[in-house]
Amino acid sequence: MKTNIEIEFKTPLEEKQYYDLLNLLELENNIFKQTNFYFDSEDLYFRKNKIVLRIRKKGEHFYKITSKSHSDQGAYEQHVLLDEQEALEMIANGFNTKAFFDIDKDVKLLGSLDNYRVSTPYKDGELFLDKCVYYGITDYELEYEVDNYEVGKKCFEEFLKHHNIELRPSVRKSERIYTKKK
Repeated sequence: MKTNIEIEFKTPLEEKQYYDLLNLLELENNIFKQTNFYFDSEDLYFRKNKIVLRIRKKGEHFYKITSKSHSDQGAYEQHVLLDEQEALEMIANGFNTKAFFDIDKDVKLLGSLDNYRVSTPYKDGELFLDKCVYYGITDYELEYEVDNYEVGKKCFEEFLKHHNIELRPSVRKSERIYTKKK
């Protein structure tokens, strides 16, 4: 199991802002697709405890399960790589989280989100442009991941100001699935 602390800043983008930044940063040819499959228990234990439980598929055959606990200064993540057959079975049938993490809950798939992502180094971190597609909805987001909260906050705010982007509250990708679930 791999663990890390993720410090990120994000804001929603308008479609035009997304494509303008994509062109400006010359990232049009670097887009890759990842699909996030979100899970929770019948009693919504993970949502109630501000934990994201997902399986992410990158490329054709790479899968990992992640438990992500949120706080004001970042997120604590635990990752376990999965083989493709195991991941597909878990997506189709659900699973018990005790096999991977310290929580003993039976979970099932809530929904999935396709994220068309590009990234580029920027100052002291990594800048991401996301085009998210789920339940017939497409939205756009700018993320900035760093190792230092204060430095990252300053760099992100400077980037937004320089590109005339308003900082607005961003809804977590997992929460978009909860609120838009059919």
